[in-house]
Amino acid sequence: MAARLLRLRGLLRAAGPRPFSAQASPAHAEQHGTKRQEPSSAKSLTDIGTRRIFTSDHDIFRESARKFFQEEVLPFHAEWEKDGQVSRELWEKAGQQGLLGVAIAEKHGGIGADILSSAVVWEEQMYVNCTGPGFSLHSDIVMPYIANYGSEEQIKRFIPEMAAGKCIGAIAMTEPGAGSDLQGVRTYAKKDGSDWILNGSKVFITNGWMSDVVIVVAVTNREARSPAHGISLFLVENGTKGFIKGRKLNKIGLKAQDTAELFFEDVRLPASALLGKENKGFYYLMAELPQERLLIADMALAGCEFMFEETRNYVKQRKAFGKTIAHLQTVQHKLAEMKTQICVGRAFLDNCLQLHADKRLDSSTASMAKYWSSDLQNSVATQCVQLHGGWGYMWEYPIAKAFVDARVQPIYGGTNEIMKELIARDIVSDK
Repeated sequence: MAARLLRLRGLLRAAGPRPFSAQASPAHAEQHGTKRQEPSSAKSLTDIGTRRIFTSDHDIFRESARKFFQEEVLPFHAEWEKDGQVSRELWEKAGQQGLLGVAIAEKHGGIGADILSSAVVWEEQMYVNCTGPGFSLHSDIVMPYIANYGSEEQIKRFIPEMAAGKCIGAIAMTEPGAGSDLQGVRTYAKKDGSDWILNGSKVFITNGWMSDVVIVVAVTNREARSPAHGISLFLVENGTKGFIKGRKLNKIGLKAQDTAELFFEDVRLPASALLGKENKGFYYLMAELPQERLLIADMALAGCEFMFEETRNYVKQRKAFGKTIAHLQTVQHKLAEMKTQICVGRAFLDNCLQLHADKRLDSSTASMAKYWSSDLQNSVATQCVQLHGGWGYMWEYPIAKAFVDARVQPIYGGTNEIMKELIARDIVSDK
């Protein structure tokens, strides 16, 4: 197993960040003697070997990820939907396959690849229409906070176990009275000698029920000149006295993804539980949120690509009026419109992915990507259900699950209304 992971790390490092331009360099464009196709001209929007931002090394990794999701996730997902969570065994299998902590530095215990390799994992999960595994949040939202702001002791304690799938991570920002407005957080951590006493509650926490470690956003200075100056982050481990996991929430979608309420009742935390510096939590959150929003956007676009292909296949088989409905002009035009919109979105998203790989993605652009892609996902979902007719409303059809799973995308990670505020603020600013 160790030898396999070493080979994987070498392969993904070789993939590395490459320059992105309207005209790809010959070395980048040439893949096995042929130029990489654009999604718009490929046989399928989910074909391996397309898109200029990727290399043949990424393609090999994508083949491995696709095989994993098709064999280890898809066959069991319906049962996990009934359970309201995936199995712990799946997490460890993902770790063994090198699918967790992909973009976390090898020196910290991660795989040591680029963010484009992480995007491969995000997209492949969406291509099997299985939203249960909370891998993306664990690997590309929670783990970066620890890797970027954690002490050497915290990094050594958590990152290797998280990359192995033996320690599941969550982040607790949202509260019953504070969602997109992080400055409205009421969870409070009070100093008691060198310790902290944590009290409060969180809601809608992905991986919350299965979590082994949770990053908790809490107020630590109520006298700060603004709420943003008085927020800190804490690492709270499962089993800590006073840390109580509430019920798994019954959502309309994401049925196999465990989402929970968390309660903190006089939880005593040592000084070593503080993640980063005291009262700097809001700044850490602002620095990491663009990646979270990019992640949501890319998974939304991948969801669009899946739904389009699922619907294309359906209309070519479904018969009405003596022929397949794919022969109807109104259906053909709807498919043409959707493919065009998805390909336009993919071009922008791939540019955002490359910008992020080059550490040049700003908050406003990430907000554009998140709001536009998640809105498109819901539009495509609605149209694809319509093209399925009554069968699109049946739970056993993949498009029905994709439809309900899409609805939360414009809500979490900051609502799309907040995304527009952030974009607009940048537009009218004199700075």
